Amino acid sequence: MNKIFKSAIIVLLAICAMSCDSYFDVELQDQATLEEMFSKRGTARQLAAHMYAYLPKEENPVDATTEGGFSGRTDARQVNASAYANNVFDLRVGDYSPASITGYNLWENYYKAIAHCTLMIENIHLDVEDNEAVREYMKAEARFMRAFYYFCLFRTYGPVIVWGDKPAPSDAIGADLDRNTLDENISFIVSELDKAIEVLPMSITEVGLTEGSDMGRATKGAAMALKSRVLLYAASPLFNGNDLYKDMTNYYGDKIFPQNYDESKWEEAKKAAKAVIDLNYYSLVKTDAPTGDKFTDGIRNYQQIFFKQWNEETIWGWWMNFYTDWLGRSGGFIGACAPRNITVEGWQSLTPSFKLVDAYAMYESGRYPVTGYDRTSGMDDYSKPVIDPQAGYEAEGFSMTTQFEAEWAGEFEAHNSTLGREPRYYASVVPNGYYWPCDPKLKKMTNPKTSSTTWTAEDMRCHFWRGSGALCERWDQTSSNNYFGYAWRRLFAANNPLDVGSDYQQIKYVYPAFRLAEIYFNYAECCIETGEFAEAVKYLDMIRERSGLNSLKEAYGNDILTNEELLRWCFKQEKMIEFAIEGPMHFYDNTRWMTAEQNFPVLNWTLNLNDAVDYHDSWKRSSEDFPLAKHAKFTKRDYLFPFDSDQLAEMTNLTQNYGF
Repeated sequence: MNKIFKSAIIVLLAICAMSCDSYFDVELQDQATLEEMFSKRGTARQLAAHMYAYLPKEENPVDATTEGGFSGRTDARQVNASAYANNVFDLRVGDYSPASITGYNLWENYYKAIAHCTLMIENIHLDVEDNEAVREYMKAEARFMRAFYYFCLFRTYGPVIVWGDKPAPSDAIGADLDRNTLDENISFIVSELDKAIEVLPMSITEVGLTEGSDMGRATKGAAMALKSRVLLYAASPLFNGNDLYKDMTNYYGDKIFPQNYDESKWEEAKKAAKAVIDLNYYSLVKTDAPTGDKFTDGIRNYQQIFFKQWNEETIWGWWMNFYTDWLGRSGGFIGACAPRNITVEGWQSLTPSFKLVDAYAMYESGRYPVTGYDRTSGMDDYSKPVIDPQAGYEAEGFSMTTQFEAEWAGEFEAHNSTLGREPRYYASVVPNGYYWPCDPKLKKMTNPKTSSTTWTAEDMRCHFWRGSGALCERWDQTSSNNYFGYAWRRLFAANNPLDVGSDYQQIKYVYPAFRLAEIYFNYAECCIETGEFAEAVKYLDMIRERSGLNSLKEAYGNDILTNEELLRWCFKQEKMIEFAIEGPMHFYDNTRWMTAEQNFPVLNWTLNLNDAVDYHDSWKRSSEDFPLAKHAKFTKRDYLFPFDSDQLAEMTNLTQNYGF
């Protein structure tokens, strides 16, 4: 532990060069003393900017060594076979241990970040070239960032060591260190956020920062949103009197986790969420060019979450940082989803799961069509969905249809399960047999089918089954193929050809680490737990209305206001859809609810892509077609991440998490 904090100081004195699009660009000068560095405006602000260098790569779902890769463990995503995703598979199938995760560095990264923030708090007063308002801002900014990094540790490991409002002692002895209690963790994080909220402005422009290079820095809304999430987690089953962890006692003899359930924690979380809402500063983003058609506008409204940078819904976020290679920061994500042979660098490694594509509501009825699955060997059998007869959903058969954002294709034959779905469905996925939404007249890359630059509508059709002859086809059992049968296109703006590397590089998105829709969900969840069902429905309906759906009462009648089980189920469906493959939200929701053990273990279900004799036959659901035999697993030990063996060797009395 002690070496982490010493190395954090060394980092401040080293040259730290990062390629970024904003104030995250930092270059610190070597051989300077802390006093010299903090006394000058330029280096003081660089030190403040460098606090953001430790941000979690939540938006990178193929890197299992960060929280982004945790999304690959969930029931909302299928992970296609690819060499670079092997660490995701290890987590997905439960093949990890304290010895095998030593390269993850989550613990080390965040404690370095915490040490950095503490140095900012202690030394920013030395900045004599900025005015008092700016100095106070940067001090409050450091408190917010320190609280955020403690929360990042907490959501992954549970209660951790809290040093409080001081740096780690230089003479700390590893054998004498162990975790603080959960209540001590939450109390410190919330107290830091309260201090930050008193000082931080609603807009960075209030302290002379710019809405260009400084976007993404801490604000009052960001601190309030984090407080809402922290208190929501503290109220949730995993952290609120969970029997599984009651016997965990630290080195000092303290019970690490609460011994009893405390209903009042939901009230505290509800107040924190409502405080953000009552600011009346943020709003659900919608298209700037509405057509008046509810369905079309529903798609475009939802797309603006990413397509409109720093929009009015984003409370706090950062530029997406998937990779820094030739595909660019956001382009790497799109490349990982894009179809092979229609696009340059299309990897097709990230796809939704049947659980997710089945979840989207029907547009006309507003009801969620699949209410569950038959279970086999303790796992959901995705080939046997339980259908809501009132939803208006057809699980079998084919019909002729046209496709939004691919009108140039004309009519085509689509599976009935893909028809009549809500706008977010079509904004997010491209099913087997549909067209990649890029007008073929716009494409310049060589067509591998004809060896020319001429493309037809049929060339753009995504037949993922072998033998179809179409360009999206699954060619063989190698990497970079779509093994599932649905492509993920949520971050792809229609008619944006991906023909050369620069097409990816020009795509820049902001990752919305906190957005208003989450706060609505936080508030609604607390209202459900405190018995205020009508209030919960009110805020869920606001989210549905933005995407063109009718109200829950129209969809389910008065039952939604009286049936707690139905309302809670609808809430979870709605949240999974709204945040689909948007960071690790779904993973952490299922762990804090303690539902992951029920939901995440599943066979590798896909469409029948390999053995199908024709397009119709490819629409059967199969658990035999995926090239990897191991299926997703999740047990009681997996609710919290283990401390790695290197850390345990240094801190010999650190209390390991359950099951490791």
